[in-house]
This record gives sequence, C-alpha cells and structure tokens, in this order.
Amino acid sequence: MKRDIYSKLVKWKQSQRRKPLILQGARQVGKTTFLKEFGQKEFNDLAYFNFEDDADLKSLFISKVDPQYIVQKLGQYRARPIDPQQTLIFFDEIQESPEALKSLKYFNEKANEYYVVAAGSLLGVKVDKKISFPVGQVNFLNLYPFSFLEFLDGIGKSNLREVLATILSVSPLPQVFHGELINCLLLYFFVGGMPEAINQYNQSPADFETIREVHKEILRAYELDFSKHALPGDVIKISLIWNLIPSQLAKENKKFIFSAIKKSARARDYDTALQWLLDAGLIYKAYQTPAPQLPLSGICQRDIFKVYLLDVGLLSTMARVPQKMFTSSQAIFAEFKGAFTENFVAQELVAYQQEDLHYWTSNGIAEVDFVIPCDGETYPLEVKSGLSNKKKSLKVYDQKYNPTTLIRVSPQNFKHDGKLINYPLYGLSLFPLGIKGA
Repeated sequence: MKRDIYSKLVKWKQSQRRKPLILQGARQVGKTTFLKEFGQKEFNDLAYFNFEDDADLKSLFISKVDPQYIVQKLGQYRARPIDPQQTLIFFDEIQESPEALKSLKYFNEKANEYYVVAAGSLLGVKVDKKISFPVGQVNFLNLYPFSFLEFLDGIGKSNLREVLATILSVSPLPQVFHGELINCLLLYFFVGGMPEAINQYNQSPADFETIREVHKEILRAYELDFSKHALPGDVIKISLIWNLIPSQLAKENKKFIFSAIKKSARARDYDTALQWLLDAGLIYKAYQTPAPQLPLSGICQRDIFKVYLLDVGLLSTMARVPQKMFTSSQAIFAEFKGAFTENFVAQELVAYQQEDLHYWTSNGIAEVDFVIPCDGETYPLEVKSGLSNKKKSLKVYDQKYNPTTLIRVSPQNFKHDGKLINYPLYGLSLFPLGIKGA
C-alpha cells in the first residue's frame, strides 16, 4: 500500500542513523513519481539523477567511491550544492550504474548524514554479477501496481474507500455501496493498477480504446526489456512463458505446465527464464503446499506452482477480452474459468505484503486457491467468481485440518456464517476482520 510505504519513508527520514533506501518494483508502477513527490513534500531540496537518461553520470562514480567526493561532484554537476540536512539525493534507474549501486555501501558506512534513495526496475536481473550488491547496507521497499483501494483514490472515489475503512464487523454493506463498489471493481479489472492507465481513464473515462493502447505500450516496453536485459539464450524462452500466462490461467487447473510451451519442454530448461520474470516483478508465483504447516515456505513444493501477472488490467489486454464484458455485467468474474478474479486476489495479497503465495490441493479431490498465514495460524481462502455458495474444497480442507475460520472471497456481500467468512472481492484488504475478534 502506497500510504504505508509513504509512512515508512517518513520514519526512515526521522531515524537517527539511516541506511540508503532502494525502492524496487516493475517498470511503470510509479516509483519515480512516488519518490519525487516524497522529496518535494518532505525536503527543501531534491537532487535527482537518472542513470538511464544521462549515461555520463556513471563517470562520477568510477574514479572514487568516497561519498564526500561523489556528493561534491554531484553538486557541481547540478550547479547547486547538496545540503546533508535539507536535500534528498535520488538515484533513479540505479541498475544502469553498478558503481553507483556499490557507492550506497559507502554512504551507509561513511556518510550516513545524507538522505539517499534509489529506484530500480530490474535490479534482480540487470546488476553486473561482478559488482557486489550492498546487502545489509541498504533498506528495501517494494512498490506494486495500485491496489483496488488505491484505485478508488486514483479515480476520485475516496468516499468508497472511507466506507470500507469504517467497517468494524463482518456484516453486509447497504446495497447502494455494495453495488457501486462492484461496479468500480469491474472497472478495475479493465483499467488495472498501472498509474499511466489510471491517468488516461481520468482524462477520458469513456475512451476505453486509448486505455488499451496504454496497456499495449507498457507490454511492448516489457518485451523490449526481455531482449535488452536478458541473456540471449533466454530471450525467446522468456517471451514464450510471458505470452502463455493468459492461457495457463484460463485452465480449470491453473498449475503452470511447461509442456504447454511445447511438448518437449522441461522445467529445468525454462527455470532461468521464469526466474527472470519473477525477479523483474512481472509475475507472481503461488506454490503448492501439501499441508497448512508453518512456515509454508519450508514445506511447499517449489516445482509445482501457478503463475499470475502483476496487473489484472494488463492481463485483460493480453487476453484480448472485449471491453463490454467489463462494463455490462458481472460475467467477467467467471470468464476464463475465473482467471481474472483469481489473478486479482493474488495481486491484492501481494500488495498487502503476502510476499509468498501458496495454495493447497488434496490428491485431485479438492483445491483451495490460497493458504494465508496470519498471527501464527493459517487460513484457507477460496476464490469464487460467481454467486454460488458451494464450498466443496473448503469442506474437504475443514474435515482434514479443522481450522478456526474458513474464508471465501466472492462478488457477494460480507457475510459471517458459522466458521465461514465471505469477503466481497473489493473487501479483501480488510482481512483479518472478523477473525479472532480482529
């Protein structure tokens, strides 16, 4: 959540001894805008340096790693000195300069009186392996596409966000709010959470074709990154996996199948390509877990997983779903066997700091879409794309593990029925409301 990240940035500024901070995230999620706004609001001066736009900046970091020397030269370069108390130093696209990335270590060790932030889109895949990454010397934050709540703010519907913020118990919202929130969610499934697409919607709310063009431009930029930054032997493999995601999610069983790429495809031949997409922040993986045992990362099966796209709006464009399906009815929730709905839930869970996603299956009998750890327990979460109240998989899970609470997420209103809690899709952010008195 961007509000949470901003609060963390403010605390970082106020700390007595601060490490340089790196804001990570996929391209186009708004890292530059976010840090510039932070600098302009919280500091008297913003010293902005972009290593992608100005390749010559790298030369200031090659001859010496002494931070005082670097600060002096940066001040001379921008024709204004850098004040350690008043200036935020912002290194953008820092992955383009391994030397600048390395300098963060020395800012931490020798010049922590300076406020230094950096942003990088491809840090996990671009940084020269010969350059030591400043592990332990920097703080990290991750920025994702707008969550649904942030989307409400972004389109001028903050009043609906406030309605959700005032909910204190699991009970149905008045239909007037429920209906409007569902309509906004349908819109979110089309527009998605990429800032440029949201800005385009605000400029021309009825011009859905232009929003699609924004998505296509973002997708083209990602594909250019494949060829520009990936190893030559992986480029085609990355593209094959990337373009396969919509059809994989459209299956009844959404487990990622390498043989769908081509019959002879084996996991070990595509592992590097898949990891590239993960490191670039373009996909999320959910691993199968044989049991709801903490820590889930310790028992999950890393070779069995689902793959989700970083943004449901981009998914709608990749899948070429007609715009009218997102505005005429709730049919899109169930379209492609619930692919958009499940991708949305994965996206929301990641945005709310569920760093690792997991799901549970039982010998082909049942499957629970997500298993969520919270306060030392695990909770099964089943995604329903329609209005059906059937919960076969949750019943199987309940009989096997007897959890304190079962969770269903669907287009239906809030409802508490015994140990089952139904969250409407738009209200997933309120979890764990209703659980153990939360």
